[in-house]
Amino acid sequence: MLPEPTARLRFRPMTMADLDDVTALLTAPDPVPVDRPARTPDDAVRWIEWQERNYAKHDFGLWVVETHDGVLVGDCGLTVQDVEGTAEVEVGYHVLPALRRRGHAVEAATAVRDCAAAHGVTHLVALVRPDNTPSQGVARALGMEVEWTAYVHGGDALVFGCRLPLGS
Repeated sequence: MLPEPTARLRFRPMTMADLDDVTALLTAPDPVPVDRPARTPDDAVRWIEWQERNYAKHDFGLWVVETHDGVLVGDCGLTVQDVEGTAEVEVGYHVLPALRRRGHAVEAATAVRDCAAAHGVTHLVALVRPDNTPSQGVARALGMEVEWTAYVHGGDALVFGCRLPLGS
């Protein structure tokens, strides 16, 4: 499974050859302050290994998102998240700071949402910190609404969700 290219973006599996780019993405400043240690190159190795396991187990994960000219934009894709004991398919997205606020996250996440629907995912979530309004905007642009608040990954998160295909 791989999302279809969009007008500006294409997707591909993440590999260890992407280590420098993934390190830059993970160590970039978050759009809102977070209470966690700074990420390191070792975290980037573990991130890529996690995606490789996801691809093997689920046929999806976070994919590298780049322009059609091969310029890294970030990552976007699907992961299975434990949300208070329930396995949920989440759309996740990260964009390099220099390219934020240009619609890349919405464009990539829309393609990922549509790919998920085409492959039988019936409920999609996005886990968003309460103060991360840019990410909340992306989730809303995907047709998601806040379904509940959960404690995940060491803190509170708004669980945005939608049924797929949209309108079902």
